[in-house]
Amino acid sequence: MKKTTTSFVCQECGYDSPQWLGKCPECGNWNSLREIRVAEFKPQNSLVAQKVNIEPKRLDQIKFQKKQRLLTGFSELDTVLGGGIVKGSAILLAGDPGIGKSTLLLQIGLKMATAKEKVLYISAEESEEQIKLRADRISSKKNSNLFIVSSTNTDLVCEAIQKLNPALVIVDSIQTMESENVSGLSGSVGQVRYGAFQFIKLAKTLGIPVVMVGHVTKEGMVAGPMVLSHMVDTLLFLEGEKFTSTRILRSLKNRFGPVDEIGLFAMEDAGIKELTSPEQLFLSKESVGAVSGSVLSVTMEGTRPFLIEIQALVVNSKIPIPRRVASGIDYKRLELLLAVLQKHCNIPLSGMDVFVNVAGGIKLSDPGTDLSICLAIISSFQNIKISNKVGIGEVGLLGEVRRANSLEKRIKEAQKLGFKDILSSNKFKTLRDVLASLSK
Repeated sequence: MKKTTTSFVCQECGYDSPQWLGKCPECGNWNSLREIRVAEFKPQNSLVAQKVNIEPKRLDQIKFQKKQRLLTGFSELDTVLGGGIVKGSAILLAGDPGIGKSTLLLQIGLKMATAKEKVLYISAEESEEQIKLRADRISSKKNSNLFIVSSTNTDLVCEAIQKLNPALVIVDSIQTMESENVSGLSGSVGQVRYGAFQFIKLAKTLGIPVVMVGHVTKEGMVAGPMVLSHMVDTLLFLEGEKFTSTRILRSLKNRFGPVDEIGLFAMEDAGIKELTSPEQLFLSKESVGAVSGSVLSVTMEGTRPFLIEIQALVVNSKIPIPRRVASGIDYKRLELLLAVLQKHCNIPLSGMDVFVNVAGGIKLSDPGTDLSICLAIISSFQNIKISNKVGIGEVGLLGEVRRANSLEKRIKEAQKLGFKDILSSNKFKTLRDVLASLSK
């Protein structure tokens, strides 16, 4: 028997209500509940479900089988995933428009499509000819085992997956898929939930990994219901500035690996290229130490340390309230460090405009770079050059230099690149002591 039910689902958190509410009781957002109609199918004999016996098992009776992983051809991506793509897993890749999601997935499909393995690329946004043009641009390899389907029908696509039985399925994108079994246009809560459920069900039953592309909202969050992020096994986010070649792949959720690793890529004319040496992107040896206001530091992204360049510019202000501009670091963190410099180092910055930038377009949230930010500001204010020095340490409100996490790993990375003079909490206890060593 077919029965149609009506429910109201919040587009922000996925809260389900039998009636419309102006304010979502779960997340508190106004006018976020949308009406959806779902067709439910009930078996004719309801006693069938009662005959199934469920027997609990002791923990020591459960046998663990190590999941087999598929290599994507990008070592940076394999590291973020925890060693590769797990068979039967569901992965959601999100990012801003034009950041390179489709290009990255098409390159993965070209690399993984071999003579023995088939890869199915489902595009609901582009035609097959457009995908062919991009594939010819990023790869000269003619691979016949990469199959392309341009369709927005979820049910027809699921049938094609069952017939082909590929080693990997790429869906670009989940917000553009729709089905006649669910009311609403593509991108609505009901369509997104239904499409994601069907693809995840195929991934679990057939053991085929599915990678779905997700859109983002203007706030930078994954579009669609919040339940979409809970349904998938891995949630990846590709970020970067459109006007720079830097692309950073982060793992926000991973049931089969760590969530603190990142992958570094660069967008080029021939597609996305992975960067095994991050310093070639964030470090310019020609400008470091050559002028005042430039100081090196070592930041940690997951378990990987790499050198970055902190740039600062301090000039006399012409307005009553001086400007504080921060690019790549938190604005409030900059205000805090400026207050510490004025209080404990007697540096008059109250009438100065201060601009701080992280070279390379990376965004820092690591407190271990506080010391290098202070040194860059002092270098620009006093017009002195700080060359061949690396600052590592967190600066407290009392002017003390606190130990940064993974300090030994940071120091080892700096020394590997030829920097021997490391300014850290191992040598100095306060920020005033660091300034005294610079005047010697």
